[in-house]
Amino acid sequence: MASQRDVRNRIASVKNIQTITRAMEMVAAARLRRAEQRIEALRPYAHSLRKLARQAAEAAGSVPSLPILTPHESVARVGVLVVAGDRGLAGAFNSQIVRAAVAASREHDAEGLQTLFFASGRRPASSLAFRGLEPVTSFTGFSDRPSFADARDIADRLMTAYVDGEVDRVDIFYNGYISPISQVVRRERLLPVHEAAVIAGVEPSTLVEQTTGEPEGPRALVEYEPGPTEILAQLVPDYVEISIFRALLESTASEHGARMTAMRNASENAGTLIEDLTLEMNRARQAAITQEIMEVVAGAEGVS
Repeated sequence: MASQRDVRNRIASVKNIQTITRAMEMVAAARLRRAEQRIEALRPYAHSLRKLARQAAEAAGSVPSLPILTPHESVARVGVLVVAGDRGLAGAFNSQIVRAAVAASREHDAEGLQTLFFASGRRPASSLAFRGLEPVTSFTGFSDRPSFADARDIADRLMTAYVDGEVDRVDIFYNGYISPISQVVRRERLLPVHEAAVIAGVEPSTLVEQTTGEPEGPRALVEYEPGPTEILAQLVPDYVEISIFRALLESTASEHGARMTAMRNASENAGTLIEDLTLEMNRARQAAITQEIMEVVAGAEGVS
């Protein structure tokens, strides 16, 4: 049985860990709230982008022929963008995304397709490299608070890879935010962009509002400068950027929610461990007292 001093030291160590996990839980909760607010703020922009694209398409009469709208004749290389975090201590948040992406690469291998990985976050980049699946490009350092500029950098790299023929298709994997205790792995087709996704506003994510049509009544006459076709050609890449930005924001909210839940569970487990260690220390103290009493009684009997 461990001595009272050893058990007391263990209790103090666990209490220190519990203090840290509680602090991390509170920090994650505060950051989660800000992440949720950023998702809410994104919705009006995404709605306006789809509305403007639809109006420009109606004015142009057709959708322009753009490289990122045109599927390649054959698919031989599939790009996979894996979006996760820069840090750990968030439960299965990072690992479940990497597992889903690796499983997709096995599916591609079975179909005779080559998989090229692109990673957003240090954790997926290092995990893929450890498995011998070195990412072509890694984007790191912004998972706690991604900006639209970060999404634009990722979108530029992926669109360039698609247009240049480096990849024939691009899928994105990320944690979709549902609640602080629930995140779901989402897999979406990013490139080539489907015309209906841009014009009709079809969104796979429930965090971006769906448009149900314009209200009936007279509409203002809009003059486009430059023409609607040129404007629509600019809006299509913007759609790719906003799709990646939405995925980054959802991933950030999911990471904070997962970390908050993981730290809460760690704090509760630490409390349980402290109770068990306290009970063990009390038993050791009782055993020591009993031993001392028996020694005193034995000594008294020896004297008499």
